[in-house]
Amino acid sequence: MTSKPRSPGGTHQHPRPAQHPHPATVVAAASAPHDHTFRMQFTSTPRGARLARRLAAHRLDEWGIPYDTPAHEAIVLIVAELSANAVRHGHVPGRDFRLRLHVTPRPRTVRVEVTDARTERVPPRPAAVRAPGGEDTGGRGLLLVAGLASGWDWHPRPDGPGKTVWAECALRDDVPGHRAAGGVACG
Repeated sequence: MTSKPRSPGGTHQHPRPAQHPHPATVVAAASAPHDHTFRMQFTSTPRGARLARRLAAHRLDEWGIPYDTPAHEAIVLIVAELSANAVRHGHVPGRDFRLRLHVTPRPRTVRVEVTDARTERVPPRPAAVRAPGGEDTGGRGLLLVAGLASGWDWHPRPDGPGKTVWAECALRDDVPGHRAAGGVACG
């Protein structure tokens, strides 16, 4: 029989409990090797938006959309813009935002969805997005998304107050000179 080590004072030291993420932080991750869906909930802060971008970049690389390819860079920029918008325009105190990435095999498409809890502040529809004036300090994020994505829009959140802004990036294998077999590019 083995005994557990004791501290110098003679009291028993309990092993440190396993570190688990806060339940409000991690909703789910891809559950099977062939399941190309990633879901996570993030704090509605600039730090949460940065973490969403970094985890999305890592997941895309794992799914065969490698770093330093046009498709990877475009999708990560879309995630960054939509996450930043959720923090800036969709923030409700005490509520988080959610990111969902999903890759479909045929046609090969990446869908980015960012859901926040704010109902009254919605983005314009894609046809209504206009370039900001020279004096404006914001308003360019959705122009970037529109320029990079194959399509984008938003809809009311089905499971509570708020909205989901989504963008899709169709991937093609016909662009030479990239790390992926045959290359991949968004558009």
